Parts: sequence; structure tokens; C-alpha cells
Amino acid sequence: MRINQGPQPIADIFSQKSQALKPPAYPWQDLALRIIKELGVPNFKRNSVFKLCKENSKDFIEKCLNETKELCQTGDRWKYFFKVIDSLKHPEK
Repeated sequence: MRINQGPQPIADIFSQKSQALKPPAYPWQDLALRIIKELGVPNFKRNSVFKLCKENSKDFIEKCLNETKELCQTGDRWKYFFKVIDSLKHPEK
């Protein structure tokens, strides 16, 4: 805050904070963020996407993502993504 100019507008404070974001530390985090963005995953399911990307290979996750994009044209694509993951991990169901 500058003394001569008075208080700093709140919009400036938030814009400065958003510039300080760190890039993902691991490749699986970047993949998870891409999936969250592409499929419109809601906030309450974000942790599940990160966990899946951490515990499974990139090839497996990308295969599930591609199948989701091909097969689910309407509706909640993120829900279908979780169904594809489950069906490929447990084919006996």
C-alpha cells in the first residue's frame, strides 16, 4: 500500500495474487488439471481426479479420457469418465 495514493483497490490485490500461482510440481498434476478443465469436473470431485492421475499411468488415464470424449457427447462427461475408469480397472463387473 502506498501512503501517498491511499488504499489499493481490491481488484489489484487479487490480480497480484493470481500472478503468483506455481506450476504443477508433477506431470500427473498437469494431466489432472487438463482433465478437470476439459470435462468440466465440479470442485467436489477434483480430488478424485488428482488421485486417479497419481495412482494410474498416464497412458491409462489418457485412454479413458479419449474414450469419454468419443462415447459421451452430451450430459455430464466427468461422470462418464469415472464410469470408464471403473469399467477398465474392473472388467469383471
